Amino acid sequence: MRDRRGSDSWSRDSREASYDEVSRKRYGTGNGLLGFGAGGGKLPQVFIAFLCILVILVARLAYIQIIDGKKYADLAEKRRTNTQVLQARRGTIYDRKGNVLAKSEECYDVYCNPMEVTDTEAEAELLAKWLGGDAQAYEKFLTQNSTFVYIQRKAEKQACESLRKDLLASKQAGVYLLEQTRRVYPYGAVCGQILGLVNVDNEGISGLELKYNDELSGVDGEMIMETGLQGIPIAGAAAKITEPRDGKDLVLSIDIDAQKFVEDQIAVATKENEAESGFAMVCDPRDGSILAACSTPYADLTKPEAISGNELNLKLVSSSYDPGSIFKVLTEAIGLESGKVQASDYFTMPGTILVGYDIVTDEDGRWEPENMNLREVLRRSSNVGAAYIAQECIGADAFAEGIERFGIGTLTGIDYPGETAGMVKSRSQYDGSSVGSMSFGQGLTIPMVQMVRAVGAIANSGKLCTPHFATAVGGKEIKWETQGEAISEGTAQKITDMMRTVVEDGTGYTAAVDGYDVAAKTGTGEQAENGTYLKGKYLASLIGFAPASNPEVLLYVGLNETPYISYSSAGPVFSAIMGEVLKDMGVLSSSWDE
Repeated sequence: MRDRRGSDSWSRDSREASYDEVSRKRYGTGNGLLGFGAGGGKLPQVFIAFLCILVILVARLAYIQIIDGKKYADLAEKRRTNTQVLQARRGTIYDRKGNVLAKSEECYDVYCNPMEVTDTEAEAELLAKWLGGDAQAYEKFLTQNSTFVYIQRKAEKQACESLRKDLLASKQAGVYLLEQTRRVYPYGAVCGQILGLVNVDNEGISGLELKYNDELSGVDGEMIMETGLQGIPIAGAAAKITEPRDGKDLVLSIDIDAQKFVEDQIAVATKENEAESGFAMVCDPRDGSILAACSTPYADLTKPEAISGNELNLKLVSSSYDPGSIFKVLTEAIGLESGKVQASDYFTMPGTILVGYDIVTDEDGRWEPENMNLREVLRRSSNVGAAYIAQECIGADAFAEGIERFGIGTLTGIDYPGETAGMVKSRSQYDGSSVGSMSFGQGLTIPMVQMVRAVGAIANSGKLCTPHFATAVGGKEIKWETQGEAISEGTAQKITDMMRTVVEDGTGYTAAVDGYDVAAKTGTGEQAENGTYLKGKYLASLIGFAPASNPEVLLYVGLNETPYISYSSAGPVFSAIMGEVLKDMGVLSSSWDE
């Protein structure tokens, strides 16, 4: 018999299941948990999300503790400590006689923790009293939202110690002193350009202070102090101190007395001769050691705030010029060394000569042909004679090789930052005017330290020396090797004898020094600007050495952009400086030999 409920009864029975049965289906039975029934079941989405978050958190925690652990430990350490640099004492710089040119003395950095300051006005008054200035200017430091603010760097020691006493007596807090060192100069502004500047962190930024910074600076130490909240040092807490290692001392070949005399003479000569700038270098040609060097304007290291880049530029090293007629001594030396000409040869020099497309003449007004030998060309400083010898006798190949042997166009290796090589054509760059124009010092631009080195070789039996300032560092002598032979000793002697004639009876007569045998050469070189030579603005120069028979002093003097020619401008100052330096070095005059 068919069930009266039919197919609909199964559906109703399913819908009318008992409470217990529905509970079992919904929550599971036995030891199931949140849907883990005895017969299994699907993992709810909420649990999956929870599990993923847990895994991510565990992974992140592991990454922080294992991978980034050191970084966060360092950050924590940094937050609870305050580190101060303890500057090493910079090495002392001496001249050749043991005079102190630059040294470090104790001073203080004055700083504050504004969070500790309780009486801003009172502390500002004390700061103004001992550090100078207006009290209101200090209030901005004392009220900053910081735990460390510099008030004054490199403050004078005695004033700072007086400030400390007043702060303690008045029970003011928040202002501190940190021991430091600063550079002082016993000779004031003298030699500032050579010595160079150091910055507030005692690092050399120019001159020899920069060149020898690694040796002079030493190694800084540090003081690590524990701090509490807001960075305030914990009272009585121990400080970890790493002592600084002081820098090495530096000894220079400079003679500070000669340096002062040279600076004074060049300053006066520059003004009197209406020159844009003046410069000079004195050295010992036997080894290249420099006794004095300068270029105007000078750098006063005692007033660093007033120094611009121009004062820190030693133009003899870092600026290039047409050398002018002083280059003729090299032209003749190259001619003799190459064997193309002899000292006894006479040449019929024309009144004018074609150099490229330019007609070159002599400055003495000579227009007619005249017989001359090398001595006469040098004595009267004949442009025509120099160009004739270079173009017609020496030739481009030998000339290029000769100036290369003299080191023209290459760095001298002087121990001073910023040296330039100048602009000198290589043999492959020569055109129709190159040899002729260079023969009398045009068509090339070089720093004058290259002429000092080259003429120094003539004074030193043909051997090139490296111009240098430093002779010892850290108690150890610096060895400066020679740079090879530019010419033979025989050629050097012949050129020296011709240079004597220039002073005795030629264009260099104003360079003579009473009682001394001087060999020299004048130069009055036009200077180019934007490819055009300036009219009435010369580099009046003079270079020479003494005693000519056994040279101990070489001197270069240059007055740039002066309207006056060499013998009336550079000559007198050369004579004054050479005479003083010879006496200062104890070089006997020729009268002692009689």
